[in-house]
Amino acid sequence: MNKDSSGYTLTFASVMVVVVAVLLSLAAIGLGPYQAQNVKLEKMQNILASIGVKSQAIEAEKIFSEYIKEQVVLNKKGERVTDDISAFDIDLKKELDKTKTGKADEQLFPLFVFNKDGNLYYIIPVRGKGLWGPIWGYVALEGDMNTVHGASFGHKGETPGLGAEINTEEFQKQFVGKKIFDESGNFVSVKVVKGGAAPEDLHGVDAISGG
Repeated sequence: MNKDSSGYTLTFASVMVVVVAVLLSLAAIGLGPYQAQNVKLEKMQNILASIGVKSQAIEAEKIFSEYIKEQVVLNKKGERVTDDISAFDIDLKKELDKTKTGKADEQLFPLFVFNKDGNLYYIIPVRGKGLWGPIWGYVALEGDMNTVHGASFGHKGETPGLGAEINTEEFQKQFVGKKIFDESGNFVSVKVVKGGAAPEDLHGVDAISGG
């Protein structure tokens, strides 16, 4: 075939597209296990961060195993599920999406029990919508299952200086000491208040705003 012909050029380009596609596929397959491990370690780091334990990826698994002594799977009623299901592997987004398909009764939720010197803390995942994408995190409760001991949050694409501030220590430390139940035992959670929450407000923290 004449190398100067348009036919040769098109054939060569087509072959190169196929070759590149194959190489990318092989790279994706080869890197898959490493990517999965990185996601696992990052998740462990985020869970530990909610309790105030900072860790590097290289040590996250060891520290996680040292302090997270129990991982529990709960159903929508808060009952422990005894099936062979890993709490760590539960995808909260998929569980929350079950409400859209009429399968809310099948939802499962993970609970991580942090044990340090006999003191127990209960870590639960949270997820919601930010301005530009999903936000997520973990909230650690003290033994009374009411008082917030710590929190860590992450985001996908929030605005720097605004929504992106949810993953800063300054924002997260506001949650420490807050209560998720009122004096009557009703669940009220912790609200993010625009304009600022009063210092004595046990159920509110300052929202993030520009300016």
